[in-house]
Amino acid sequence: MYTLVLSVIYLAFISLGLPDSLLGSGWPVMQPELGVPVSFAGILTMLIALGTVVSSLFSDALTRRFGAGKVTAVSVLMTAVALLGFSVSSQFWMLILWAIPYGLGAGAVDAALNNYVALHYAARHMSWLHCFWGIGASASPYIMSFALTGGYGWHTGYRIVGIAQLVLTAILFCTLPLWKKVRLPLEKAEIQAARENPGAAKEKPGLLSTLKTGGVIPMLIAFCSYSAVEQTSMLWASSYLVQQRGMEAETAAGFASLFFLGITIGRLLSGFVSERLGDKRLIRLGIVLTLIGVGLIALPWDGAVLAGLAVTGLGCAPVYPSIIHATPFNFGAEHSQAVIGVEMAGAYIGTTFLPPLFGWLASWTTISLLPVYLLFFTLLMLLMTERVNRIVAKRR
Repeated sequence: MYTLVLSVIYLAFISLGLPDSLLGSGWPVMQPELGVPVSFAGILTMLIALGTVVSSLFSDALTRRFGAGKVTAVSVLMTAVALLGFSVSSQFWMLILWAIPYGLGAGAVDAALNNYVALHYAARHMSWLHCFWGIGASASPYIMSFALTGGYGWHTGYRIVGIAQLVLTAILFCTLPLWKKVRLPLEKAEIQAARENPGAAKEKPGLLSTLKTGGVIPMLIAFCSYSAVEQTSMLWASSYLVQQRGMEAETAAGFASLFFLGITIGRLLSGFVSERLGDKRLIRLGIVLTLIGVGLIALPWDGAVLAGLAVTGLGCAPVYPSIIHATPFNFGAEHSQAVIGVEMAGAYIGTTFLPPLFGWLASWTTISLLPVYLLFFTLLMLLMTERVNRIVAKRR
């Protein structure tokens, strides 16, 4: 039973990644066809991000009332309907409307699934599940490329992914009874977390009381900082290689993927050592590797920069899943869903605002500041995670 539910969750994480790269890969064709400025893609991403933040913050109340299985199934259904809505849209305002359920569904399922896995499964699965997210995110550009090169148009790219999401929705609804039966690990997790973290209250916290819990704000900042490092590297690495290192655009695009390769391989590998090292050590190790990678990016040799991108991705790999998996331990199983919702919101805020902030800074100064920008947020992430460790140790 546990294995079957886990298999469905692995499929769900692939589906989480599938839509993430569609807009970026399809926009060069969508933009002239829709007759809007290039910058209008930012409107869609902002709306989607806003929806994910809102649904993440309210994921605790939803999950408590309906259960993780139902929240996941309905959320995937919302994203499927939204993607199919994209596939039949002929005007930009239609995309704006469909972006709302798109974001709301994505945020709720992300928070619900992460908390469910943190409570019910070993740390290695959290790393591997996020690796599977990377598989989904890597596959969507190929799906869009297939649709475009085959002459089917960008609508078909969205339609293919939307249908895949509908199939997953059907699987999720069929397996809902199994989700309800996976209770014993949750009860054990609550007992263990209560012993490890006796300061956790029994009452069901609201959003404000969750934010007031010791360590939650530093963890939110840590997640925001992590997203700044990850997404800024993904978005600006290619431009950095072209403008600062003088590479050809085609070559730079290929080398920039070294970061994504590093993060995907890193999550695969960290799953094998996660239970031996533990979440806290994995987070520290990941941040140290990220610092080394950023230092290599700052060096004047092209080889060092390329190695730095891969090492930075490798360092980022265990941080995100390990922080999530440690949440029941740090804040108590009873509070974990609420805290993970806040953590997800912090991640989406960082993803939405901090990479464009670097672009604005680079436009006014120079793109050579990329290593400095990454260094600042990596150190802030280290400072905040260590702050949480001290708060948790003191609470015990």
